Amino acid sequence: AMSRGRMTLGLYNSYDPVKFHEAHRRALARAGPVALAFDANLATFGFPYERDLATPLEIVEWVAGTTSIGEGGKYLKELAATGRFASFDFPRKGFPPQLGEVVVTTNRPDPKKAANAKMLAGLLKHGTSLLLVFGLGPRGLDDREIYPLGRYHFDLTGRGLSLETATALGAAPALLAAYVRD
Repeated sequence: AMSRGRMTLGLYNSYDPVKFHEAHRRALARAGPVALAFDANLATFGFPYERDLATPLEIVEWVAGTTSIGEGGKYLKELAATGRFASFDFPRKGFPPQLGEVVVTTNRPDPKKAANAKMLAGLLKHGTSLLLVFGLGPRGLDDREIYPLGRYHFDLTGRGLSLETATALGAAPALLAAYVRD
């Protein structure tokens, strides 16, 4: 059988670039189990972790240890232990190419870049890896900086509805996984 592309859930810190907040922690706690459930990797961009944390495992141990994030902490550790969690700085010139084609999740897709779930799942099925980028914070992703970096724009509702980050983070990979497994 042909090897499938890998789906990575990318959490982009549009919240606070300097201080690590409860919002960062909650996003990680929510994303961990979702990544495991739908065979995805997890990556963070521009998260202000403690300076001396070097490895993915150190990061998730710290995140899990600083508060009770329940099962989420266990799942994050499992991701890190199996090499499925990574952290990166803000993408200055573009996202790391090894993560695959960049898919910006947005309810305002550029019509020229708009892709639906079925089409994206088709890419995964045929071996193309995808990085689904989700913006944290009330403003979501920055139109000027991040939108152009997306090879594809994905409005997972298909009708321009604005979803809260946590909701989109659960729904988008589930939708793609359902088509991939079909």
